[in-house]
Amino acid sequence: MLFRGKNSAVAAVRGRRNLKPFVIGVAIVLAIGAVAVFRVTQAKKEEKKDAPVVLEFTPADVAVVEARELARSIPFSGSLMPFVQTTVKSKVAGELNKVLVREGQTVAQGQVIAQIDTAVLQMQLDAQLAALEEAKARLSIAQKNRENNLQLLRQKFISQNAFDTTQSTYEGSVANVKSAEAQLRIARRAMDDAEVRAPFAGIVAKKIVNAGEKVTIDSPLFALVDLAVMEIEAPAPASEIPAVKPGQSASFRVDGFGERVFDGKVERINPTTDPGSRAITLYISVRNRDLSLRGGMFAKGQIVVDKTTPSTVIPASAVRDEAGQTYVFTIENGKIARRAVKIGASEPQQGLVEVHSGLERGLQVVAARVTGLKAGTPAVMKTKDAAPAKPA
Repeated sequence: MLFRGKNSAVAAVRGRRNLKPFVIGVAIVLAIGAVAVFRVTQAKKEEKKDAPVVLEFTPADVAVVEARELARSIPFSGSLMPFVQTTVKSKVAGELNKVLVREGQTVAQGQVIAQIDTAVLQMQLDAQLAALEEAKARLSIAQKNRENNLQLLRQKFISQNAFDTTQSTYEGSVANVKSAEAQLRIARRAMDDAEVRAPFAGIVAKKIVNAGEKVTIDSPLFALVDLAVMEIEAPAPASEIPAVKPGQSASFRVDGFGERVFDGKVERINPTTDPGSRAITLYISVRNRDLSLRGGMFAKGQIVVDKTTPSTVIPASAVRDEAGQTYVFTIENGKIARRAVKIGASEPQQGLVEVHSGLERGLQVVAARVTGLKAGTPAVMKTKDAAPAKPA
């Protein structure tokens, strides 16, 4: 038993001696692998560090050089008002029997919109009819007397003075008939005016009276407007007036209609300035074909006073200045390029400037205000359908 134990101890010592070289070999291999991995990692970092940066631009960042007209315009603002509007008033006195329309209701020209009581007017009409009949009867008698006295005058049975008296009576009777006929027409007109009618086709803007109220001559009854043609009263600086002429086109926007643009034209120019602001009022007419515009809406736009011939234009945001030199950045052959340009007229409303030299039509210019751009930097256009790579 003692012999066996000694042999086992010797075998264990021999096993440890054989394992040590193996462990040392594994450690060496691992060290070599770590050094290799470190070198590969450092090489990749150096590659990434030395790789050039590629700039990506979206279509919103870039503009294409094109030929367009530049329009010089002056801004304006003002309230829209119906060109045709009126206050319908009573032409006769009486009690208002019926009110047939309300605010916002469309009416046709000549449509009855209210009715005034005609009892008193009918009495006046009957009285004038009777007066006319009486005047005609007196005229008939005067006419017969004139004819008889004319025969007597020819036979010299009466004097000329006696005939002249008869003639005067006859002429007075004729005048009385004409007067009675005129009074009768007035009475009939009053009967017609008891029916209040719309003077033109339009929309009732305000109902001032109600049924049962008593009205007098010229009492206001309704406010009526026609929205087919609107007008803007827009103040403009006196210094801009020499360039403004009737017939020039105008465009404007109205709050609540989004990006919709309405058109109009300069109709008239006030001959005097406003005492307070020294501005001159321009009157701009607008055809409201779909009746979408309403009185009192606020309009803001511009009047085109001059246009240039078609020329090369770019966005004003693409133009840069440095040390007194005007230049733009372009994208050519996949790289950023810098080009010196000569700028002409500008259009602030659309943000465009005219380029006299330095650019050709069709070039892509960087319109976005990107800082740090350098000529020669690689640049690509980023497409909307570009998708990230899927992992393997």
